Amino acid sequence: MELTPDSCINLMPELNGLDLDIQELKGGITNKLYRVKSSDGGDYVFRIYGEKTDLFIDRDVEMENLRRMEPSGVTPRLIRYLPEQHTTVVEFIPGYVLKNEDFLKESLWELIIRPIRIIHRSGIILPLIFDPLTEVKRFHRILEGLARNSYPEFDIHNTIHVLEKISDICGISRSRFVPCQNDLLADNFILSEASPKSREPMYLIDWEYAGMSTPYYDIADMFQEILVPRKVEREFLELYWDNKDVNYHEYLTDLLKPFPDIYWFLWSLIQLNISTLPFDYYSYGRVKYENARRNISYCREHYGTRI
Repeated sequence: MELTPDSCINLMPELNGLDLDIQELKGGITNKLYRVKSSDGGDYVFRIYGEKTDLFIDRDVEMENLRRMEPSGVTPRLIRYLPEQHTTVVEFIPGYVLKNEDFLKESLWELIIRPIRIIHRSGIILPLIFDPLTEVKRFHRILEGLARNSYPEFDIHNTIHVLEKISDICGISRSRFVPCQNDLLADNFILSEASPKSREPMYLIDWEYAGMSTPYYDIADMFQEILVPRKVEREFLELYWDNKDVNYHEYLTDLLKPFPDIYWFLWSLIQLNISTLPFDYYSYGRVKYENARRNISYCREHYGTRI
């Protein structure tokens, strides 16, 4: 669906009679995103859901995530939820969208860690339990129900068996889960412009996958997306954990690293079977799979983990 002034007005009748400036935003590989500026000063992002994304995303849960996290000040405000039109409207956050290389800039480290700490320590309860192993297995079931072939080049069953062993070793109780964004790639960090509307210097957007989880998964997911040197990872961990027991926290983060990579690997193969967007999901997934296998080997060799 291409957004037009008429379709905007159909979705938000209060825009009728206003001049609208519509710009398609780059970066979405699940949904189509449009920025809509109105002559009365309104500034919105219209998200048009990707085809069949309801197979793995619960939009009601996503909207509840936004509602519950709004008091934290690090998320966009929800403006309109239109499930029958497969559309969400949120406030546009003016600012700079981070890139992977920005995570190498020491001047940004505290700003990057700040919103993560805020959500993890907020005490907010999100509606979904996001257990990493359970979610990986859920995506695997979805893939098995969709796939046109079995992808024999990937040892999926054995890899999931290894993740089961890691989960047992970690032994992280769900009672210790905290609200997590669970998709901390660079594109989801916005360094906001200084303005009276800015509540925080750094915002986190895209709450499709958020839920109650372990902070080790959230941080491991970020590390596997930004792929900075281990020395920089250590700096982030020292900031996040206030320089306390960092060796222990680094160990658990390393153990969790294969989970987000296999999660997004399976996600990419699901998208390969359902998405109409022009994106090379197969190559994206292969990289994620290979990264996971490397991190499994690292845990075996560096920590002597029996997996």
